[in-house]
Amino acid sequence: MASIFFPCSLLFCKKTHVVNSPFNVCKPVNSSQPKSIVVEPLVRRRSANYQSSVWSYEHVQSLSIKYSGKDYAARADRLKEVVKTMIQKSSVVEYPLSSLKLVDDLKRLGIAYHFKEEIRDILEMLFYQTRDKWYTMDLNLRSLGFRLLRQHGYLVPQDIFGNFKERIENLNPCQHEDMIAILNLYEASYHSFEDERILDEARDLTKKYLKENLDGINGSIASLVSHALEVPLHWRVPRVEARWFIEVYEKRSDANPTLIELAKLDFNMVQAIHVKDLKHASRWWRNISWDEKLTFARDRLVECFLWTVGYSYVPRFSLGRKDITKVNAMITTIDDVFDVYGTLDELEQFTDVISRWDINEVEELPDYMKICFLGLYNTINEIAYNTLINTRILVLPYLKKAWADLCKSYLQEARWYHNGHTPTLTDYLNNACITIGTPLTFMHIMISTSINSTQEIQQWHEESENIVHYTALIVRLADDLATSSDEMERGDIPKSIQCYMHENDATEDEARRYIKDLIMNTWKKLNEERANAKSTFQQEFIDYAMDIVRMAQFMYSKGDGHGHPNVTKSHVLSLLFNPIQGI
Repeated sequence: MASIFFPCSLLFCKKTHVVNSPFNVCKPVNSSQPKSIVVEPLVRRRSANYQSSVWSYEHVQSLSIKYSGKDYAARADRLKEVVKTMIQKSSVVEYPLSSLKLVDDLKRLGIAYHFKEEIRDILEMLFYQTRDKWYTMDLNLRSLGFRLLRQHGYLVPQDIFGNFKERIENLNPCQHEDMIAILNLYEASYHSFEDERILDEARDLTKKYLKENLDGINGSIASLVSHALEVPLHWRVPRVEARWFIEVYEKRSDANPTLIELAKLDFNMVQAIHVKDLKHASRWWRNISWDEKLTFARDRLVECFLWTVGYSYVPRFSLGRKDITKVNAMITTIDDVFDVYGTLDELEQFTDVISRWDINEVEELPDYMKICFLGLYNTINEIAYNTLINTRILVLPYLKKAWADLCKSYLQEARWYHNGHTPTLTDYLNNACITIGTPLTFMHIMISTSINSTQEIQQWHEESENIVHYTALIVRLADDLATSSDEMERGDIPKSIQCYMHENDATEDEARRYIKDLIMNTWKKLNEERANAKSTFQQEFIDYAMDIVRMAQFMYSKGDGHGHPNVTKSHVLSLLFNPIQGI
């Protein structure tokens, strides 16, 4: 449903969206004269006919938070001590495969963040004591070790797989351990850097091998193989993977009951924290009333929160989830102002006001933009204020610039649209890597987590330029693959697929293949940035980057999960609303 807005009275009237529907702007004449209405020329506005939210404010506020008491925390602490002892007793020197399997299980179960030091010790010992032994290891140990070490930033050379073809030829797909070895090599290949041809070849060959032999296997290995062929583990959202893997692990014959109990309990306890964070954001959304006053835009508060769970699900990221949910919701609305609703003159004016960040400039804006600007202004100023009183760092200048940059890039797209211009793929992506909102999101992540001074903000800008660009590029391309058809149908500017088709006289299938190859190559660049991180600060930052990319690919894997809430409804239920039973 859309709103016909009367600036003179702040009255909103419901009306069915119609593409290019007329928009009557009315305002009174001078108050000293007899009251009358002047009807200005019709303003034709587009509509995207967005689906209403499937999650009401009342529903979100009514969610139960059962797993948050002291008894649950004490129980979890006892289990964590048992697991720590289990890790310490494992010998990576005598039994390297069993030690690495334990680490892998902890990570996939979503509880590895409790055992960072213990896992670091295992991997460090493996790296330094086995550097000269890689070539004598069996393929399974070699593949699992390579994947876990590269995942944590250790530079293991691809050459350790130089003879992988010979090893594969001697494997029997009917043997469980042999199939696991192939699967681990397949998963390891996604941690490749640019120009690592051995890993590229390993990925192609193992994918083919797994597909050809999938029908001949059964049990848990069949589930793991089909799961991996759908999306490799390296590209999966950790929280989503944990919810899936807990059920798979529980069915294994070698499953450890302590790990199962801790994984289930921890999932529910963390979910309770997420519900608290979501309720906080939901109250803010209700207070600014954009869902009621700006009804032409997408109301996606819960989906915006789901994104932040993908960025980081751990309890200590609570402030980030709250603030970035607000940021995501405002990006969504302002994106719709530029893409769908605003006229070019209004958008020029709005961008100027955002750039000035001056409350005195708001008077000349249309009333719907006044609501939009003031909601943004108050929220960002509050975030900056809370940061100042908690850290004594003034971040407002950086936030103002980031939001201004976003709106300027939105305006560039609006100008292209109104001029009927199809940009080159390079020009489109240079601009679209900003309009996707990733640089702005990164800024808010940093001030919510690890920034301790304005000098660190400047250092972050200098050191992270490539990481931000690579991350934004994949997010943008994943978005375009899922949404470009809908957006082109309603008359938006050409997206990356259309730009490539126009520039190269290519078919849509050829363009989509090119975009998918570009995503793969950009992932390789991110992998290398992770391996070259020189400090804990950089490592933490690249971890956020990879999780942002994973979340984008997840949200757009089955269609537009952000624009069409039914696409992600089941994941909202399993990750946020429904605890694991039997705890």
